[in-house]
This record gives sequence, C-alpha cells and structure tokens, in this order.
Amino acid sequence: MNGQYKVRGGKLVSVDVTVTDGRIATAHVFGDFFLEPDDALEDLNAALVGMPTEATAAELGSALTARLEARPEPVSMIGFSVEAVAIAVRRALGHATSWDDLTFDVIGPRVLPPVMHVALDEVLPNEVIAGRRNPHFRIWDWDSPLVVIGSYQSLRNEVDAEGAARHGIGVVRRITGGGAMFMEQGNCITYSLVVPTSLVEGLTFEQAYAYLDDWVMGALAEIGVRAHYVPLNDIASEQGKIGGAAQRRFAGGVLLHHVTMSYDIDADKMGEVLRIGREKLSDKGTRSANKRVDPIRSQTGMARDQIIDGFLDFFRTRYDTVGSEYTEDELARARALVETKFGTEEWTARVP
Repeated sequence: MNGQYKVRGGKLVSVDVTVTDGRIATAHVFGDFFLEPDDALEDLNAALVGMPTEATAAELGSALTARLEARPEPVSMIGFSVEAVAIAVRRALGHATSWDDLTFDVIGPRVLPPVMHVALDEVLPNEVIAGRRNPHFRIWDWDSPLVVIGSYQSLRNEVDAEGAARHGIGVVRRITGGGAMFMEQGNCITYSLVVPTSLVEGLTFEQAYAYLDDWVMGALAEIGVRAHYVPLNDIASEQGKIGGAAQRRFAGGVLLHHVTMSYDIDADKMGEVLRIGREKLSDKGTRSANKRVDPIRSQTGMARDQIIDGFLDFFRTRYDTVGSEYTEDELARARALVETKFGTEEWTARVP
C-alpha cells in the first residue's frame, strides 16, 4: 500500500508499506526531499516496522523521532518532517485522506439572506456526515448587510449597537470561532469548504488552516495577487491583510472551513459598526482598522464576479468536482435554524 503527502512549501513524501497481523511488516520511505546523513533513511524505515496499523500520526511520529534521536549524530530533514512521514503512512493504511480521494460538490453563488448562509454552515456538514452529500465547496452571495460575529466573541465588545442601527445592519453569531465579518452586498468574497477531518490527519490546527487554503493561494496568484498565510488564520498580501478563515470540527468526522476576503469594503462605515480595539491591532502593525482592509479590487482591477468565476474554475481544475445546488430540504432546515437559533436574541447574545 502506498501513501503520499506533499508538504506545504516543501517536498513530496511517499511511503510503501505491507501489513501482517495488524502491524507494519515492511516500510519504504522515499520522495524528493533531502536527508543528511544518507543512511538515516534506513532508520525511518526501521522505525515504522512493527508499528500497529491503528497507530495515530502522533504515535508514528514519536517512534520516528525516537529512532532518529538514538543515532550518534544529528539528522537533518530538509523539505519534510517526521510528521509528514507519519501522515503518508496513515494514508497508505487507509486512515487518512488525500485531496485525490475526494469528489467535491461545487455550489456556485446563490443570493440568499446572509443569515441563511450562516445556517447552511450547520446544515450542510451534517448532510455530509449523514452521507447525503459529498464534501463540498460553495460560494456565498447575499442581498442584505449583516455583521457575522465569531462563536465566542462578546456582542457588545465587537459591535457598536448605535452604529449598526444607524446603518441598518443586523448581527448574527456563527458556529465557528474567529473575528467579525462585515458583510454588505458585493463587498467581500466568502466561501465554505466542508471536508472529512481525515484530510487534515496529523496536522496541527495551525497547519490545517494553511493546508485547506493552499489552493486559494494559487487562485489568487492567477489574478495577480501574491498572497501568503499569516498564522493562525489570516490571508495577507504584500499590501496588507486580505481576509481570514475560521473552522469547526464536527463529532461525525467532518470539518467546516470558511474564508472571507475583502473586495471593496466601506472602511469608514465598518469603523462605525465594529469596535476594533488597540490590542487587536497591536500585532498588525497598524493604528486603525481602516488600514487593515486591503480590497482585492484595488490589486486586480477585476469585477467581483470575475474573481469568483476564477476561484471556481481554479478549484474545478485542481480537484475532482461535480456541479451541485442546494436541495429544498437543506434550505428548509436552514430556514428552521434561522427561526430557532441564528435569528434569536438568545443565540446572538449568548456571549453578551
């Protein structure tokens, strides 16, 4: 059995394994990485032999590390790591998933009240858990303004109630952590990606963010935006922050990952609606929230629809996909959640 893992910004690691009586009988690690000294490769192989087939990535990584540290001289792993080898092994054993193992439903932009998209981020992962929907990638589109705050944010500390009322902007709390999203029609680009958690097997939470958005770095590059990830969850360009990501892991083995990128935000209005304190800005190297907004439009000159089409085309080219739409049942359950949860004061103000 073979498993592969491409290190983000690094090299490809492959592992061939055979199994006997629930344990790894033989293992051969190979790839386009660099390793010094050369014979340390034999230690990597030997460390894996005898390991249980149900060993976690952390347990495999510990066995590899212990074997290398027992050598008389230090080992340099360049372009890969013991964690990368462990992930490749887990994939070979069928416990971890690669992008190539998945077929994604792709749902293009459909105009809905933004609170419906917040509700769909709870409905659709449960559809994947139930086996009624594939892993999927979907683009949000909406017809009214809304501030979407993170699951753990304080309502009064994040939103100026008077400013929001003056501009006719409501507030909804989502199920993921992270910061507030200031959403007016056409002012940003938001997408949700729902995948099995086995796709990020062996990755830290920080690594999982960058791994799941690696494709969008390529999509941005194609439209002339040189972007990079800033841990934990920011996407930035040379001109400043573009957007941020948030995640939620469901007990059924599914992960929701969504991203909002600014396209053409009214920074003055945002400053009247959101409270962004000095402490939050302190690690951004800026003095005002306005300077943190770096619209994609200013860097590309492209219409928002063109950028969305480019993202969709890039995703379809890179992965195995099928076109899809929301089902009437999914929309009905999202509406019910708006009525019973996301549209209620009890949920929105659960952290006052």
